[in-house]
Amino acid sequence: MKKKIAICSFLILIPLLAHSQERPVRIGIAGLTHTHVHWLLGREDLGDVEIAGIAEPNRELAQRYAKQHGFSMDLVYNSLEEMIAATKPEAVVAFGTIFQHLEVVEACAPKGIHVMVEKPLAVNMEHALRMQSLAKEHNIHLLTNYETTWYPTNQEAKKLLDEGTVGDLHKIIVRDGHRGPKKIGVNEEFLEWLTDPVQNGGGALMDFGCYGANLATWIQEGKKPLRVTAVTRQLQPENNPLVEDEANIILDYEDATVLIQASWNWPIGRKDMELYGLTGVIYSDNRNDLRVRQAEGYDNYSEEAHKLQELSYPYNDPFAYFAAVIRGQIIPAENDLSSLENNMTVMEILDAARRSAEKGKTVNLNP
Repeated sequence: MKKKIAICSFLILIPLLAHSQERPVRIGIAGLTHTHVHWLLGREDLGDVEIAGIAEPNRELAQRYAKQHGFSMDLVYNSLEEMIAATKPEAVVAFGTIFQHLEVVEACAPKGIHVMVEKPLAVNMEHALRMQSLAKEHNIHLLTNYETTWYPTNQEAKKLLDEGTVGDLHKIIVRDGHRGPKKIGVNEEFLEWLTDPVQNGGGALMDFGCYGANLATWIQEGKKPLRVTAVTRQLQPENNPLVEDEANIILDYEDATVLIQASWNWPIGRKDMELYGLTGVIYSDNRNDLRVRQAEGYDNYSEEAHKLQELSYPYNDPFAYFAAVIRGQIIPAENDLSSLENNMTVMEILDAARRSAEKGKTVNLNP
């Protein structure tokens, strides 16, 4: 009997006592310049994780966030090594530049400290391969967090697809992005590296192309595309002088095509996905709104719209999920959205997309 799991295709789901763990997982924070850190700093205390310490050399930034979220500056250390030595965390979450992800794993893995980074996994394949090697050598969990992993619509879309609701899959379209970092007003510390080709690995291609590559790899059960073709543009040179702000990426699989539209030029922020089967379409319009259209004749269709509730704990939150994995309460499948295996494939896709855009031709992958 095939088991279908509503979150991240888990092969094994161990019953969870989500709010009554023996003790919270002690988590260290590596960096504060990635504003996704507010997700953790502003999180309700559920008793599953405890912030052991924060590594951030920018004292002004740390003080600003301490005032905003009410934590003590006694938690803040000037370096990751100092924080680890003083607080001995079980795990570290990385909220610095993408380039610094490797440095975090190099510091944590030999000490047996588990790591979760914000998407994407790394700035390039060289960094990703080194991170993978360290994680395997020292037997640590190395996860990558995407906001879209916790969307009930994406989980439901895959469930419906696997059940054959719209027939065999033939096309995926994923659109992610916003008006651009400067236009949406990200803070100075974040903007400084988000538009830097070294610290971020690129622009919109890396920042938002990773979402589509992650979802496509998950939906395709870990299969790699045969070919990758990408076209990038710079439509806001005044705001993004060093990086591309527009990326269109095509992934060719044996039986499906994926179009990833990653952009810092959308008039509105978006993270949506469309799954096209032989008989219908599944639309994940946003986090909670999902539609299913069934074809009727040439151009008619019937449509069902659904407003989905949030996923159940701990599948609604990256830190709850991370803690459950560390405690052995969840044993994730190889191709889960947060998994190292999935995100190594994501890095191969992004690397190929970057090379395709630079050379102006399709890049073949060896599946």
